[in-house]
Amino acid sequence: MFDDILVPTDGSPCSEVAAEYAEDLARQYDATVHALCVVDSRGLENAPRYDRLKAERTELAERTCANLSTTGVETEQAVRTDVPHTAILRYATDHGIDLVVMGTHGRTGVERYLLGSVTEKVVRLSDVPVLTVKAEEESGVTFPYTDILVPTDGSEGAGAAIGPAVDIASTYDASLHALSVVNKAAMGFDVRSDANLDSLEEAARTALDTVEERATEASVSAVETSVEYGTPYREIRSYVDEHEIDLVVMGTQGRSGIERYLLGSVAEKTVRTSPVPVMTVRQSDS
Repeated sequence: MFDDILVPTDGSPCSEVAAEYAEDLARQYDATVHALCVVDSRGLENAPRYDRLKAERTELAERTCANLSTTGVETEQAVRTDVPHTAILRYATDHGIDLVVMGTHGRTGVERYLLGSVTEKVVRLSDVPVLTVKAEEESGVTFPYTDILVPTDGSEGAGAAIGPAVDIASTYDASLHALSVVNKAAMGFDVRSDANLDSLEEAARTALDTVEERATEASVSAVETSVEYGTPYREIRSYVDEHEIDLVVMGTQGRSGIERYLLGSVAEKTVRTSPVPVMTVRQSDS
């Protein structure tokens, strides 16, 4: 599933942790890791400054690849001059990248508890899955994965994450957890109606059955399903904590996702608040 993995790096602790996650996945999938450093074209004032920045980025890309190569991972390095998120997305398209692995904030990320602007834009716009990770001091390292969570509401957007979640669980011989949250407060009708509640619960269990069937077909060693009630991103966070989840894999659009090119609110809040890495998967246009 993952033959070419892109890890953009700026030398920040968060991007260094992202490189570790990319390395682990590359060893599991026998993939090539592409280390990309970007000279931000918006901050260039003169030729000497550009030459210095490019030399620094080139050295960083070389060092990142050298560190990865010591583990036997095949690497490619690249330096681009552009707006960072544009360079990352373009590189992913031009080189057939299957997965982007990024830190949630880099050297320019002053919002310690918010998603860095570069990463946020890549997550919102990327056609390939994006794995976002926090710095080690914030969450620790959670690979190799033993427990993987895929939240689902039965929508096509959420369903896009099932394939990658099942594949990773199978590859790592990990347990797969499928969670569907009944968000009664957001449905706009009297939740005291048993018929309405039964309908929501039935939809949730149908969504879970789909995940379980896919996982069984792929011979995933263990599958757990759960229906919870409450605010989706809060219930996802609680489930992560209570079941010691190592990785969340989820679609970027659910049933409420009307923004064609924007991240669905549940996925966005999960990426921002999750203590463990989150892989977001966008539904294919085809």
